[in-house]
Amino acid sequence: MLPADLPTVSAIVLAWKSEPWLRRCVTALLGSEKVAVEVVLVDNGCTDDDVEVLSELDGVTVVRPGENLGYSGGNNAGVKVSTGEYVALINGDAIVEPGTLARLVQELQDRPDVGIAAASVRLAEDPTLLNSRGNMVHVLGISWVGGLGEPETRTAPTDTAGAMGAGLVTTRAHWDRLGGFFEHYFAYHEDADLSIRTWRLGLRVVNVPDAVVVHRYEFARNNNKYYLVERNRLMFVLTLWSGRALALLAPALLALELAMVALAVKEGWLKDKARGWAWLWRHRKDLRARRSLARKAQTVPDSEWMKVLTSELNTPLINVPKVVLTPLNAVTTAYWKLIRRFV
Repeated sequence: MLPADLPTVSAIVLAWKSEPWLRRCVTALLGSEKVAVEVVLVDNGCTDDDVEVLSELDGVTVVRPGENLGYSGGNNAGVKVSTGEYVALINGDAIVEPGTLARLVQELQDRPDVGIAAASVRLAEDPTLLNSRGNMVHVLGISWVGGLGEPETRTAPTDTAGAMGAGLVTTRAHWDRLGGFFEHYFAYHEDADLSIRTWRLGLRVVNVPDAVVVHRYEFARNNNKYYLVERNRLMFVLTLWSGRALALLAPALLALELAMVALAVKEGWLKDKARGWAWLWRHRKDLRARRSLARKAQTVPDSEWMKVLTSELNTPLINVPKVVLTPLNAVTTAYWKLIRRFV
């Protein structure tokens, strides 16, 4: 049981394969200042003895689901057994500074219009540079880390469309209201989904520059990443975008789909792209049910929450020549400006 004289935070950490930073991650969380922390360590397929060693530490609870539940399912399982007033999601390859959790909790306490407070995530190879100052979410559903490789120059929290799942805090009440992650995501885009659903409830998502998490970031660590990212992008827009928005954006969505197919052919992951389409078709009933549930929960009009989306594609993770990207962004921005009043 956590002491009641400090804000109580349940930090959920997933243990997957062999993660060289996992022990440092958990130790740093337990050393957090001005909050009482319990660490819930979810064994998602750890392949060394880290879980056994860490289970002996005071303040650590281990959950063993017996299979890899993915990022979404693993975090849901961890939150389910946790007890804190606040829920923190921290990657096993990330290290919090001593005051990070308390600073994020403070943001939630001081600003009742904030639903999620996310950390300034820094690159492990140079912690003066950003991994993410908050994630961008495009009108066509693509999401990427904002500010990658840039220095942190902000002095105050800023609104962000998406909170990066490597380091965020929310209240248990808000987590429960959202119902946690949609487990069909498995991995990738679930943090964008959680964030957009927060905006749809009239609450803000902010990124806090003086709450620092250092992250051992690798874009392609998961061999299934292209399959999951593309499948989940489509699931994201199909379940959260209104029917009117999907109809208005249909030409642009189709053009993006064709572009992704061309990229998949060029880079050799067309089978992954096709596998994603097949999965979406097989699970169409689940997606319809999810769409209906999300729509019923929404309290903010589409014309309002969609203001947090960007129409410019500037992700450093997709190599698009500038000669193509500049006119593409110009056309997409003009088109979105034309139709957004009708969504």
